[in-house]
Amino acid sequence: MSDHSPSAEADLVLLSERITNSPAFGLLFREGMDLVEETAAYLDGAGRTEAKALERAASLSYATESMRLTTRLMQLASWLLLHRAVKEGEMTLTQANREKTKVKLSAADPGAADMLARLPEQLQSLIARSMALQAKVRRLDTTIHTPAVSPAVIGNPLVPQINMLKAAFER
Repeated sequence: MSDHSPSAEADLVLLSERITNSPAFGLLFREGMDLVEETAAYLDGAGRTEAKALERAASLSYATESMRLTTRLMQLASWLLLHRAVKEGEMTLTQANREKTKVKLSAADPGAADMLARLPEQLQSLIARSMALQAKVRRLDTTIHTPAVSPAVIGNPLVPQINMLKAAFER
């Protein structure tokens, strides 16, 4: 028979805590931070040169998409940093859950495909990779922050039978 007492519940291992301490989270964190650095280097370097060579409509699209990309990556980096703080013991998962409400994982989806196709290939690649990272983080966020289902408290099924026996013998 399983014990559903408070001390038994304290002994349960929460999947969310295991995830943030897993090697997979470490890889996701590194992937996210590397993408942020790579994007910043591109936008400050080769991206500026490529943007100047674009026609006017594509140049406007470049500016819009680079802002969306930057916003998306900053939101993802914020989420990753919050959960690294949990991993490092700097905050609890409950604290991170409260703070993550400020992070918008659905922010800055890219524009129309026909406009994206007119952008430099490297920017298109960065956008696609950021969207893939965003999808991974959204799935992980759902896994980590979905409230745990409380097990139903089931009393001892013999108690009603014992009570009926007691009642029968007390007559």
